[in-house]
Amino acid sequence: MIRLTRLNGDEFVVNADLIRFVERRPDTYITLTTSERVIVRETLEEVVRRSLAWARAVRMTASVDAPFTRDSPSAAEPDSAPDRLPA
Repeated sequence: MIRLTRLNGDEFVVNADLIRFVERRPDTYITLTTSERVIVRETLEEVVRRSLAWARAVRMTASVDAPFTRDSPSAAEPDSAPDRLPA
């Protein structure tokens, strides 16, 4: 979700996955996949920046939350760790 501001100053959040496209007309128009159109105070570049940051955060969260399997190279087994460093 990204936080945006309507022209009247009201803040709202929108699911960035629902953004179909963003236009600069001189105001910034956001068209959603539902065909709803919203006009916001933020610039086109700012809407894109926030959307990309949100998408990156979602991907990072998904990779952190991904379960490790026994065969996963990232999953270290406790008894596979050396008791001491090699000399």
